[in-house]
Amino acid sequence: LTVLLQPIVFELEGFEVSRSHGYPLFALVLAIYFLVLLGNVVVMGVIAIDKTLHKPMYVMVCNLAACDLLGGTAVMTQLMVIFLMGEKRIPYNSAYAQAICVHTYGAAVQTILSAMAYDRYVAVCEPLRYHAIMTTAHMVFVILLAWAVAIILIAVLFALNVGTPLCGTYIRHVYCSNRSILNLACVPTPINDIYGLCMTWILSSSSFLIIFFCYSKILSACLMRKSDKGSRSKALQTCASHLVIYLIFEIVSLIIILSNRFPQVPMNIKKFCTILIYIVPPLINPIIYGFVTKELRTSIIKLLKTRVAPKL
Repeated sequence: LTVLLQPIVFELEGFEVSRSHGYPLFALVLAIYFLVLLGNVVVMGVIAIDKTLHKPMYVMVCNLAACDLLGGTAVMTQLMVIFLMGEKRIPYNSAYAQAICVHTYGAAVQTILSAMAYDRYVAVCEPLRYHAIMTTAHMVFVILLAWAVAIILIAVLFALNVGTPLCGTYIRHVYCSNRSILNLACVPTPINDIYGLCMTWILSSSSFLIIFFCYSKILSACLMRKSDKGSRSKALQTCASHLVIYLIFEIVSLIIILSNRFPQVPMNIKKFCTILIYIVPPLINPIIYGFVTKELRTSIIKLLKTRVAPKL
């Protein structure tokens, strides 16, 4: 095997579609990406503009929207280039940039959802002490911690790749990931493999345990408050939206795992399943928050009225 020297240009396998089918697929991905941009930018913009939404819960929603944009942009822009131009080549630096973005998205979604679960736990289980606990400084610390954990874990993952010789350029995937690039290594990479598996397991298990603990405590607290039905209903409604978003992320992850366990599944279907995690949550999350969360929904309608009314 010949060790490759820079400049290295990878080639993605992509979807097996004809050029005539590439254009309608490009239009479909463009439409989805436009909706992802619109939904998440609106959510972020409304939260930034409306001072009544400058609360820990909505600041965390804003961070989740930013995370969704990171993952969606990293994958969907590459898909549009492939479908429109048939260009499957990707330079070395761009490949690693995309891989870092998709892995950071996957890790940060879990840490941010864990932070949101903790915020709701304090709000529902310690309502009288909520503002004393979730001060601005504490909120900033929790959000920075969520991002820091994700970024550090992924930074170490890719730091282990430094100096790994590559002997191939053909990436058998729709997008670039750490594993797809390491498959081109000239030598075995046991340390990278062990760290990647341990990191994934610890991160997924930790986020699940945090979210399960917080929402079980929230449910228990709500069921015990029989006198205050209004606040109980509001708390359950808010927590339900968070839980639905977490379940969507986990269900899509499960679909990806299951699709790769059945060899009879067509390759295009398998590839489609692998990109669902970068399309479905970023597309659905702002819709869930926009419709379910009353304060955010009211602010969006109010903003639209103030922007549209002067023109009419």
